[in-house]
Amino acid sequence: MEYFVSLSTTGLIIGIIYALMALGLTFIFSILKVINFAHGEFYMIGGYASYFLLSVFTGLHPLLIVPIAGCIAAVFGLFFELVFLRPMHQERIERPSEYSILITLGLSFFLMNLALAVFGPYPHRPPSFFEGTVKLGFVNVSADRLTAGVFSLVLLTVLLLVIQKTWVGKALRAVSQDKQAAAIVGINPLAMNTIAFAVGVGLAAISGALLAPSFSVTPDVGAVPSVRSYVIIVLGGMGSIPGSILGGLLIGLVESLGAGYFPDPSRALTYKTVFGLVIFVLVLLLRPTGLFGRKEV
Repeated sequence: MEYFVSLSTTGLIIGIIYALMALGLTFIFSILKVINFAHGEFYMIGGYASYFLLSVFTGLHPLLIVPIAGCIAAVFGLFFELVFLRPMHQERIERPSEYSILITLGLSFFLMNLALAVFGPYPHRPPSFFEGTVKLGFVNVSADRLTAGVFSLVLLTVLLLVIQKTWVGKALRAVSQDKQAAAIVGINPLAMNTIAFAVGVGLAAISGALLAPSFSVTPDVGAVPSVRSYVIIVLGGMGSIPGSILGGLLIGLVESLGAGYFPDPSRALTYKTVFGLVIFVLVLLLRPTGLFGRKEV
């Protein structure tokens, strides 16, 4: 029982961080109707920004750097949306679907190779938030992972409150449902597109900064988290915020329990991602629209 609770606790903590990153991808897809293929690279930007800033400002606490890394990515995302994605929504691009795929894939390759040229292929790890482990009852949890999980949970709560209670949140929801109707009542869909993209990539960068002390940073570190994010948003239902949160928790829990109870411990971590994909396939077989997805006519 203690072993099960320990694995479940670890899975839920990681799942919260998965949910945070997937929520960023959900923001972008639900508002812009674009799948950001560079989402993993913004995760990587968050990790490298954390490492670089802590190397320069050695007196700052590592946790204070996390929101700064998210802001850096958000500013870059805002610039990218204005220059490269806004023409698509202004109907200045003939084939917008293909264009969005090519432009975000191009950004992915550019950022990955830029990181490789600047930081090299070797892993970098910023300082820990807090050293050692924390005892929760009879479960020992890494202080870094617990800090990352609590930070993610607080940020998710704040985001949900903003979406539900503020004018900007209501405007974002209106644009995600019907851009033309939102424009009629005075909402600027183009401005909401920019906000959504900046927030989405900022969340990915914060996820990268939170996990960098635990897993290090390399130029291709965003590949696996981005795949997990795609799986989570499809599992939860495309464009569904509650689905992204529940999907992240479910994937984190299944991966942790699957790796912990796998008969061959030497191969358990190798198959860790597979356990989440099995649940993904089973859910889609029973409910093709995802957990919170709705059929469209």
